[in-house]
Amino acid sequence: MPKYAMVIDMTKCAACQACTVACEAEWGLPPGEKFTRLEEREIGKFPNVRREFLLIQCQHCDKAPCIEVCPTGATYKREDGIVLLDDKRCAGCKYCMVACPYQARVINHEKGVPEKCRFCYHRVEQGKKPACVSTCIGEARYFGDLEDPNDEIHRIIHQKQAKPLRGDLGTKPSIYYVR
Repeated sequence: MPKYAMVIDMTKCAACQACTVACEAEWGLPPGEKFTRLEEREIGKFPNVRREFLLIQCQHCDKAPCIEVCPTGATYKREDGIVLLDDKRCAGCKYCMVACPYQARVINHEKGVPEKCRFCYHRVEQGKKPACVSTCIGEARYFGDLEDPNDEIHRIIHQKQAKPLRGDLGTKPSIYYVR
């Protein structure tokens, strides 16, 4: 069984948000609902200041706080590591939104449930890459099997010393960043 993961190489990201638009189109998201957000930060002190961009989305954590707090079991993790939400079981309590340290959930006002990145599981099941990966013009996103030492993602994590976002939280994210 694969263990899916993603690498986002922020040194190659043009901050064009093509990934965000591809995700919106793939899932037919209503205006204002985004599974990926682009944060801009200033790093350093004057006169040595630079801008840094960071793409934030569901981290598909191995120890996902959203799963632990869900009272109905609507949020769950598949064997391949993809964290999903069954909106038919969701009570709309929003505990998962509060528990997520990455603030990766957004409310679908039509359904009344929190939603998030799904790693385009339907595409992955067909042997394709998630929409955000396949549309990235800077080739800054990689997706693959973390358990396969021959997979490109495994090599990139080690060669580029990619690290998870806020690894100190103990959630064991499945998205790694090159910064």
